[in-house]
Amino acid sequence: MSHGSFKRRQFLMAAGTAAGAVLLDQAVGYAQQPGKPEVTKVRLGYLPIVESAPLIIAQEKGFFAKYGMTGVEVIKQANWASARDNVVIGSAGGGIDGGQWQMPMPHLITEGVITNGRKVPMYVLAMLNTQGNGIAVSKVLRGQGLHLRMKDPNVIKNFSRTNGRKFKVAYTFPGGNQELWIRYWLAANGIDPDKEVELLTIPPAETVQGMKTGTVDAFSTGDPWPYRIVEDDAGFLGALTAQMWRFHPEEYLAIRADWVDKNPNATIALLRGLFDAQQWCDQQGNRQEMTKLLAGRNFFNVKEDILIDPFRGQYTMGDGQRNISDFTMGPMYWQTSRGNVSYPYKSHDLWFLVETMRWGLHRGFIKSVDQARALVNRVNREDIWKRAAQASGIKPPTSTSRGVETMFDGVKFDPANPQAYLQQLKIKRV
Repeated sequence: MSHGSFKRRQFLMAAGTAAGAVLLDQAVGYAQQPGKPEVTKVRLGYLPIVESAPLIIAQEKGFFAKYGMTGVEVIKQANWASARDNVVIGSAGGGIDGGQWQMPMPHLITEGVITNGRKVPMYVLAMLNTQGNGIAVSKVLRGQGLHLRMKDPNVIKNFSRTNGRKFKVAYTFPGGNQELWIRYWLAANGIDPDKEVELLTIPPAETVQGMKTGTVDAFSTGDPWPYRIVEDDAGFLGALTAQMWRFHPEEYLAIRADWVDKNPNATIALLRGLFDAQQWCDQQGNRQEMTKLLAGRNFFNVKEDILIDPFRGQYTMGDGQRNISDFTMGPMYWQTSRGNVSYPYKSHDLWFLVETMRWGLHRGFIKSVDQARALVNRVNREDIWKRAAQASGIKPPTSTSRGVETMFDGVKFDPANPQAYLQQLKIKRV
């Protein structure tokens, strides 16, 4: 390599920005290409919600195979508990090597917190998407103003006086991001989620039925399930998580550390295929084809017209709210005005763990900000993401932090000072 070429490469690497400019198939000379994948097979689990789209698209459109991963299996999981159990078993035992995860599940599995003490180290490799989640509310509560900013939080606070039981709120896995969205929404409106409501865990596919039978008053899970309650006239959308925190971290690709350590070239190949899929997913012209594929019996098994509107960023909110028609308010997979979606910012991992601290979840396994940072540094492998990006000619963000994040209630999370974030929260356990 000439001195001039070396200097140019140094400049390109130093000039990486959150814009995540796409230079696919134009990367000759940009970086040394990784070697041949050590294996061509890997088993990745997914749940039938929009967060899984890049994994399915990467397999079905041949993006994984493009980089030599011709034997990838993308396997539907019955629920999050099944995914957890299957990754503990591993592919050698008939389970999975990794796949789609709510946060902070990879960290919890690494520490053995949700695996009966069995520690299975995981690596977070990429974020799959931003947004694509919502909070649905039962139709019997129409007219009560239970929206993003509640008109009267006492409707929930005093629910037991008129109904003989507490307000019931469901999510799909205890301590996962969907529970954290519910907790944040309630607390931001002055409701203590541990004292003034009943929290429930149910599988995504059962959330709509629970709303219809009256066993659930509100729930949080990925599209298309919140949207289905509007389609089925079972309720309305109280809030989109995109309204709560624009371009928030949602779900991630994480794989067992032992698989990644044994197969570094295959890991790079997987990520490169994922990058191609994420870019494909974010082209508006592809959303109709993506809807048709995902809605099929082999994947989500839902009607196409239920899935297409969220993919277009079109939400009928219901209960007198203004409908949303903005492509960037729906699930996004590659690029937003805040930067690259796929890049696994360590600052986002930290927010999830700080929220775990806030609520004293999982028997207090994270007891300090320093402990949280140390766990993030062990689990988050943004360095591998960067190597894959370099091989594909993609400029990575220049920092492992996306900077200060602002929530819908005005609360700011500064990753450089999580303690200040905790101090400003009015409802918490710490």
